[in-house]
Amino acid sequence: MSGPFLPSLPRDAVVLDLYKLDLELAKPLLRIQQHIMRGPSELTPAERELIAATVSDLNACRFCYGVHSRVAARFGVVDPGRLAPILAYVSKLTETPSRMTRADAEAVYAAGWSERALFQAVAVCALFSFFNRFVDGTGIDAGAVDFDKVAAGLHEIGYEGRLKL
Repeated sequence: MSGPFLPSLPRDAVVLDLYKLDLELAKPLLRIQQHIMRGPSELTPAERELIAATVSDLNACRFCYGVHSRVAARFGVVDPGRLAPILAYVSKLTETPSRMTRADAEAVYAAGWSERALFQAVAVCALFSFFNRFVDGTGIDAGAVDFDKVAAGLHEIGYEGRLKL
């Protein structure tokens, strides 16, 4: 990409710049992000951020992958073995959603995850499928962004805290 497709955005635009275009849209989006990514959950913030990064990588969204893989790292190590069935589930859901089966869910439950954890993983997957298109559809250029700076902000103040910026 060669910069945002929306002429009013700076070359190094991030999602926060998109929000500034329509604060009435931004408010509910940030609240839902905060709830899904930082609200009460069996899944830790690191695990949810890793799910976000996985979905973004599969969707080839360089911006979201770059940011959320770094946010996950800031939250700490994730047990990849325990999370593997959830990552397999969201990977299949991302790549071939119409092929999901009860057996896919049963594999998650067999690994010790609850129905609520699976539901929350699906919510993260759906959220980032949306945001991957939100970012790529507006032309946010991953090459122009300081991923570590954006990740630090999300790690420190979360999503809804960005409303105050």
